Amino acid sequence: MEVQDFDHPEVELCPHGPMLLRGARTVVDEHGTVHPVERPVVAVCRCEKSSRMPWCDGTHKVIPRSGRS
Repeated sequence: MEVQDFDHPEVELCPHGPMLLRGARTVVDEHGTVHPVERPVVAVCRCEKSSRMPWCDGTHKVIPRSGRS
């Protein structure tokens, strides 16, 4: 994902969860589609299983994590 139109994005990676973006105006997905950001903080999916790509819908919470305790 690429963040556009923002001078200094704040990014937080949630363990086993989404990437939180604070202050971004748009997100460009791997297909080049521009997704406008309408909230001060958005959660971008990292598990690639969300039904709302590129946004996180919480699906990562039900995906088994193999090899981890």
